[in-house]
Amino acid sequence: MAVAAIGAEEEAGIAGWLVDFGLESDDEAGLLGGFCDRLVAAGVPLLRVAAGLDAFHPTLDARGTRWNRGSGVRREDYTREQAETNEEEWRQSPFFRLVETDAPELRRRLGDSHEQGEFALLDRFVRDLGMTDYLAVSVGYGPGATLGVVPGLVISYQTDRPGGFADAELALLRRLTRPFALASKAIAGVHTGRALLATYLGADPARRVLEGAIVRGRAEPVAAVLWYSDLQGFTRIADTAPRDQLLELLNRYADGLVSTIAAHGGEVLKFIGDGILAMFPLGAAQPCARALDAAAAALRHVDELNARRRGAGRPWTDLHLALHVGEVLYGNIGSRERLDFTVVGPAVNEVARIEAMCRSLDQRVVTSAAFAAAGDARVRLVSLGRYALRGVRRPEELFTIDPGMR
Repeated sequence: MAVAAIGAEEEAGIAGWLVDFGLESDDEAGLLGGFCDRLVAAGVPLLRVAAGLDAFHPTLDARGTRWNRGSGVRREDYTREQAETNEEEWRQSPFFRLVETDAPELRRRLGDSHEQGEFALLDRFVRDLGMTDYLAVSVGYGPGATLGVVPGLVISYQTDRPGGFADAELALLRRLTRPFALASKAIAGVHTGRALLATYLGADPARRVLEGAIVRGRAEPVAAVLWYSDLQGFTRIADTAPRDQLLELLNRYADGLVSTIAAHGGEVLKFIGDGILAMFPLGAAQPCARALDAAAAALRHVDELNARRRGAGRPWTDLHLALHVGEVLYGNIGSRERLDFTVVGPAVNEVARIEAMCRSLDQRVVTSAAFAAAGDARVRLVSLGRYALRGVRRPEELFTIDPGMR
């Protein structure tokens, strides 16, 4: 069998490329693809390489990349739901054995003498791919060296060359795995930071923070459509429903509302108990029309969700929503120790007061006169009359969606 003979200079070149890539890029697939391409060019007979690490992410359980000879790199994200569904398959995998036993590596020769039954995954690789050798390596990360609880990286190297990997090739792969793991950790940290900021702040505030908008007391005036909604009768449900049902209810309704707002170009700024504060900047195209479309879609979602929940005998609720137009200050507000990237101003208080009118007016959606006068929203609204709002000096004409215009 032909054995790769990589000199010290060539090995140092691959290690240096890994470090440079980790310093310069956030491309996980590019990292694995470039690494494997360089190993193959140096003569290492790779068939398949798979790398993965736990994801410190609200919805993902793990992230991975996989390189196959002839087809390149594919990124693989595993959600928490997928992890639960595939738990048994994971427990029967070589990676699980490696992690569970806290071993630095797992090696299996898979030639003609391979005894099947230990790992179904390897049996399949032998049968379908003609794999002859398998090496999995684990590299641990220190507890203070990552964002969140990410214990380390696991990577497997596979070949179909008769006789498998040579000892020199195995030693090379073991040595180069460490700079690969370091570059992977750097890239994973970038993705983790971005994902957490976007999840907890929202996409636009996260982008602004990462671009340097981190100075306390620095905010910019923004004219926007403001959305404020809450769940009708939630306090009553909270007093009677079991805790697990309460959290499940909040999450189900929030899933639909947040995705609906985002799909129509809005930005969720804050959860306030069971309430949602969002905005549609006026600088974007047709913000009032998009906000009304989002409101109509949100009502449909709530109606469909309620029908399913009633049928299943689970707690359900309804939506109260206010839409308003005004100028707000958008930026960093708070103390030296704790900042919030949000909006403040009279318009924020006013939209909350308008939402409070939904109950007394027996309407699911109420809008301000400013919203009705902006853009092309007025033709889709009907007046409810003039009302005094708490904390607002002058009575305000309020509107709702014309049932015939939804």
